[in-house]
Amino acid sequence: MVIFQPGVAHTQENAWLIVECKKQDIRPADKKEGVAQLESYLAACPNAKYGMWTNSLERSCYRVVILKGERKVEEIPDLPTFGREEEEAERPRFDQLKPATSDALLFAFRRCHNYIAGNQGLQKPQAFWELLKLIFYKIHDERHGSNVEFYAAPTERHGVNGPLVVKARIDKLFEAVKADFSTIFKKNEGFDLEPRVLSYLVSQLQMYSLLESDVDVKGRAYEEIVGSNLRGDRGEFFTPRNICQMAVSMLDPGENQLILDPACGTGGFLITAMNHIIEKIRVAELEKWRNDTNRAYGPIRARVQRFAERFIVGLDFNPELVKASKMNMVMNNDGAGGIYQANSLENPAVWNDDLRKRELLGKVDILFTNPPFGSKILVTDPAILEQYDLGHIWSYDKTTDRWEMQPDATKSQPPEILFIERCVRFLRPGGRCAIVLPDGILGSPGLGYVREWILRHTRVLASLDLHPDTFQPHVSIQTSLLVLERKAPQLVAVEQAAKRLNDYRVFMAVVNHIGHDKRGNRTYVRDQHGNEVVREIERQMVEYMDGTPVYRPQRIQEKVVDDNTLQIAEEFRRWLSAQE
Repeated sequence: MVIFQPGVAHTQENAWLIVECKKQDIRPADKKEGVAQLESYLAACPNAKYGMWTNSLERSCYRVVILKGERKVEEIPDLPTFGREEEEAERPRFDQLKPATSDALLFAFRRCHNYIAGNQGLQKPQAFWELLKLIFYKIHDERHGSNVEFYAAPTERHGVNGPLVVKARIDKLFEAVKADFSTIFKKNEGFDLEPRVLSYLVSQLQMYSLLESDVDVKGRAYEEIVGSNLRGDRGEFFTPRNICQMAVSMLDPGENQLILDPACGTGGFLITAMNHIIEKIRVAELEKWRNDTNRAYGPIRARVQRFAERFIVGLDFNPELVKASKMNMVMNNDGAGGIYQANSLENPAVWNDDLRKRELLGKVDILFTNPPFGSKILVTDPAILEQYDLGHIWSYDKTTDRWEMQPDATKSQPPEILFIERCVRFLRPGGRCAIVLPDGILGSPGLGYVREWILRHTRVLASLDLHPDTFQPHVSIQTSLLVLERKAPQLVAVEQAAKRLNDYRVFMAVVNHIGHDKRGNRTYVRDQHGNEVVREIERQMVEYMDGTPVYRPQRIQEKVVDDNTLQIAEEFRRWLSAQE
């Protein structure tokens, strides 16, 4: 694609910007069709100023410069958008920062992560943490700065002194961040990137407004870079975004409901729930202020802050995941104060003081979780096992067709079984939870006592059979999503005395379209001839007129993702309304 300046003839000598688009299997370093091909096109067009090369997975932007009388091509973070001067893009003001759209932020995060690993000599997990710090400084600068401090001017990206100036500026931001987020960063924590590397990374992120970027854009970029670095050997399989959205849509949490994830990982469920409620708040306030966004902004911000501080709580045993989750929450409208490092299965008496004060047991309205599971991470501590009914030995009585709990605790138990009981105990009577579980719990004959415990203490609202590729390309495991409602203690006692359970209806569905294949590639709906289905939708798009952002509705065409998760959530809501 070739872009021309306004009012000039569309000829080769007037080409101003050249975009080279390649298939996904073409690499940038390919000698024939990689970036070198774009550079040859730029060389053949005497007035070409910019170029971009992409294979839809990677994207690189370039500018033609004159150095010592010689025409050369240098990489730049992004192309300047229409209506902006080149220097404005290089030295941004807050009003000039633009929300990241499409895959631009994902490309930027990926470039930065790979650049750290390739130029700083760090292993990829270490590179990940340095990038995460940098993202945090960027957000802090946007939220609290009066002038942009997170930038690297063109003269500061090369030589010896320029990168040192950038590092001094970022070091000041780091000190401010450590003071504001003492629960995330230690006082003596350092920032280890070399000035040359740091100036490059800053230049890659400086033109974006992370706070104004779309939640899905930020979430996808963040979770991909987090997921590729923090998946460990402790049964940590992060829940895909569409499964989080399905569960949240099914339970439809409200503004004054306490929401908990006792195995929060990087915060996927909590952030999805938080943004679900933020949208409710935004709609309500805009209606109240008759769509006057300026007058509604303050009340929206106040209600969101109150909700995030009081009603969002996440626990995780892995301190690295807690740190990543807090950063994710800050990037997605705050709520980081409700994230705690703790073993959710331990007795609450051993939790830290701040967490104990929340008094979570028996108080939670809505719970979402995907607990760690697996035979390699068995719980063997008697002090933990003795707390739980499901931590004891159970025996099956054929004459009564019932399982009965024995006095002795078992020697070991997979954590997901104990998590079922702990999640139910967290709920108030009538409270609801959505929990991802391996299918063995729902079908294995030897685990009949677990199913009986669930039926005795909860009403099963829904059982959804998830697609085998749900957690691919990271792990292949067959799972289900259970939606449970805790019974009142009086009802449990009555049914126990009667030795029979009341009958009721259960919503069941097969989630057989999850929008990606086993390699993680996006899948789309196809018609009877095998062609991908395209639909036309309307979106609010930002355009720049004389450097000023203008939001306008624009009709665009997009392929339809082969994903039925939200459809199932809508069917469940209709079914539940009919039951109630």
